[in-house]
Amino acid sequence: MASELRVDTLKDASGANSIGLSYVANGSAKAWINLNGTGTISTNDSFNISSTNDDGTGDYTSTYTSAMSNSNYTSMGANDTITQDSNRPAVTVPESQTTTTLGLRNTGCFNNNTYYDIDPTMALVHGDLA
Repeated sequence: MASELRVDTLKDASGANSIGLSYVANGSAKAWINLNGTGTISTNDSFNISSTNDDGTGDYTSTYTSAMSNSNYTSMGANDTITQDSNRPAVTVPESQTTTTLGLRNTGCFNNNTYYDIDPTMALVHGDLA
């Protein structure tokens, strides 16, 4: 049998620090991924991601386990590569987002037509779940 706990505020053990539960629920990441985007891609770790497709060099699409309520959520990407393409950094950018998928692309900062397979490629999603 399932149970339910209803609270408005959470406090630490000393009772000195508190936060409203709405901040916890609304401010928590709704999905994230740490992806090995090189060779045969694989997920290093993730939350609310059911699968990821390799759409080409430096181009990936992840599918959410639980959908977002709309496509107007916030997403950001990152990678752990300092240099690519003759010491020029590469950035991970959200390419597209729907209620069920997030597209990511690793592109050169100085040449947006150059894409890179990078390990790790990472993304974070904030918004409302459906």
